[in-house]
Amino acid sequence: MKRLLLLVPALLIAQAAAAEDQVLNLYSSRHYQTDEALYTSFTKLTGIKINRIEGGEDPLIERIRNEGARSPADVLITVDAGRLWRAEQVGLFQPVKSATLESRIPANLREPSGLWYGFSTRARLIAYNKDKVRPGEIKTYEELADPKWKGRVCMRSSTSIYNLSLLGALINHLGEAKAEAWAQGVRNNLAVEPKGGDTDQLKAVAAGQCDVTISNQYYYARLLRSDKADERQIGEKIGVVFPNQATFGTHVNISGAGVLKNAPHREAAIKFLEYLASDDAQRYFADGNNEWPVVKGVKVDNPVLKALGEFKQDPLNVAVLGRNQPSSQKVYDRVAWK
Repeated sequence: MKRLLLLVPALLIAQAAAAEDQVLNLYSSRHYQTDEALYTSFTKLTGIKINRIEGGEDPLIERIRNEGARSPADVLITVDAGRLWRAEQVGLFQPVKSATLESRIPANLREPSGLWYGFSTRARLIAYNKDKVRPGEIKTYEELADPKWKGRVCMRSSTSIYNLSLLGALINHLGEAKAEAWAQGVRNNLAVEPKGGDTDQLKAVAAGQCDVTISNQYYYARLLRSDKADERQIGEKIGVVFPNQATFGTHVNISGAGVLKNAPHREAAIKFLEYLASDDAQRYFADGNNEWPVVKGVKVDNPVLKALGEFKQDPLNVAVLGRNQPSSQKVYDRVAWK
């Protein structure tokens, strides 16, 4: 009888622990309505409830940092390797070893020691006004610095994480001196001072305010797949180029996630990351938010992505984009790219 009494509290503790593991606290800076399907599907598959906190990337990183060892956060999911690098630099992640993640996610799309993993890719395309630029007239990022484009280029601010990561890749491929010359050339070619996001740049090109810009492909795809006729018309005025197909390939970045150092539900967090690498989740990224899967062989039904076709991707490990971020910002500052 005494032995039975001792087993009852142990059983209750085990049941409580199991119930506790049926929860995942997700901190997310992905503000895409289509991600709801991702989270709902994960809960149906595993029984693990997702509690989600949403916010801007830097505020979320600072929040987790301030919460310290008592943080309830299990996973941080965000966009761009540069932002994952920022979280890594302040010690927010713990390494994860997973045969599933290592076999399904290409090595260049994850942090080498397993601190974070990429789950979708986005390409930095050159977009142009079809009425003002001939197909094939521009083929590389480097050509944006050519004086022939003076007064014809629109770009985002130098503080944009997308621009910081692109320049980080160019620093790796060209060296810092040539990358700075490129930044100076593009700065000289601007039609207007940098402002707005990628969609604003695409709208400016379609409206004839400038002739060329750079944008992630999913912004372009959103316009073409929009329910609004005026937005589709904007997309139809724009042509796109996968840059540098004859050299190092088109710059790609990721949306990714990592398990946080003080995660109270570590096993649930790892299950979530492994779920994001599943075929079903990979299709949600593609069909829901116009991002490419990182897992090879996943069938994509998204008509715009299918129309864009195959292209040569820059094989650079995306962790380099974060490591080069401080140098990128210094270069932009030196050439007065606001």
